[in-house]
Amino acid sequence: MKQYHIYGLGAALVDTEIEVQDQELAQMNVDKGLMTLVDETRQQELIAHLQGHLVHSKRACGGSACNTIIAASYFGANNYYSCKVANDDNGQFYLDDLKAAQVDSDYASSKPEGITGKCLVLITPDAERSMNTYLGISETLSEQELNADAIANSEYLYYEGYLVTSPTGRAAAIKARQIAEQHGVKTAISLSDPGMVQFFKDGLVDMIGDGVDLLFCNEAEAMGWGDSSNLEDAIAQMKTLAKQFVITLGAKGAVLFDGQQLIELPGHPVKAVDSNGAGDMFAGAFLYALSQGHSFRQAGQLACRAAAEVVSHYGPRLQAEQHQQLLHSVL
Repeated sequence: MKQYHIYGLGAALVDTEIEVQDQELAQMNVDKGLMTLVDETRQQELIAHLQGHLVHSKRACGGSACNTIIAASYFGANNYYSCKVANDDNGQFYLDDLKAAQVDSDYASSKPEGITGKCLVLITPDAERSMNTYLGISETLSEQELNADAIANSEYLYYEGYLVTSPTGRAAAIKARQIAEQHGVKTAISLSDPGMVQFFKDGLVDMIGDGVDLLFCNEAEAMGWGDSSNLEDAIAQMKTLAKQFVITLGAKGAVLFDGQQLIELPGHPVKAVDSNGAGDMFAGAFLYALSQGHSFRQAGQLACRAAAEVVSHYGPRLQAEQHQQLLHSVL
């Protein structure tokens, strides 16, 4: 038995969610539905513009892979997460939140001076999220933050495609994958965002290497990868990247490939208010179910149900007790 079910690697970002109107996105020149990297000055400009909205905002420990690892932990998996935070208030908030979710990490070492990464998440009435991310010290996440022993003692390595934007982060992801492969640890990646596929595809190819065991993406990312005009062509492309994969389809559900056959799953009908974290929750629920010996179909059913639940609330995560309720209703 391995010590950990999942070892996660990703950027450490403290999220601030703010409700806005579509015309405000246009006024601020924010690209709707995408993750945009910004410097601290630009992020402060956006915050100043939205000052009147901050009473509605919510702060949360985030970052894509972190959301996934915390979700899997709340379902019952035993996980480790590697990231980089600074010696500041947000950094301490982030580590406290991670520890509260019972996720192991490098809590003991001193943290460098700097600014912990921050993500401004703008939610429009159609539940779409538009992210403006200042990576801060996360931009320097590197191989130094890896725990090779923890990777070797995990069933899955899961890393986020967002790491491709940082040269050292990309190198850390590649190194982590190589360590996993050497120790028979299954590898899983999320393509993260259509912008990552559009602008950083070569780097993602390097992160995937000769292929991963499991790949997560949404419909836009899958079709963007091969410049496909239909889902069938996109599925063929995904088969060249991973032994198994998942393509989420939003409210329509998901298409799974278990290595032998395609499995189509319907979505779970809900009133969506905030799509932030839906893909992260899907991956967390899916990886948890696989790590507990459930079938690909069962993993997908839990993941679809969990993703639907998270989009019906504000914020990228659910309360701890909601995860157990979901387990009892699905598995």
